[in-house]
Amino acid sequence: MNALENIRWIGGLAPNADAFAATVYTDVFEVDGEGAVFIVWYGTNAAVGASTMTVVACDDTTPTNSTAVIFQYRVSTTFDTWGAWTAATAAGITVGGSADSMWQVFVPAAEFASEGYAYCRGVFVESVDQVADGVVLAGVVNPRYSPSPSLID
Repeated sequence: MNALENIRWIGGLAPNADAFAATVYTDVFEVDGEGAVFIVWYGTNAAVGASTMTVVACDDTTPTNSTAVIFQYRVSTTFDTWGAWTAATAAGITVGGSADSMWQVFVPAAEFASEGYAYCRGVFVESVDQVADGVVLAGVVNPRYSPSPSLID
């Protein structure tokens, strides 16, 4: 259970039957730990639909100002086998195009600090229109303040 306590999960994008239609944004959250993490799942009906995902550093929760940052990611198209970690540019990566695929995205806190910002969010711009189930989880790795779970007796 300790490994699960190393990530403070926050919102992201709630599950939706057309989760990545047009341009969608995850919640904005403060990166008050070692970095930000996203898990993106493109579900059923996603054989063709695709989006470009970028991660942006934000100056506040509005956000008033933001800029795309580089990140690392890996892909699973089988639910139990992950590819190698790969560097992405600030231009982002293509997600989707394959049903039941997942992407793990990690952005070190230093990327946000280098822009002078402490907040971030994921941005998805649909590049191939197809209704596809999907969800995005977002979190902070090794947060400065982690909640203590109640123990079940």
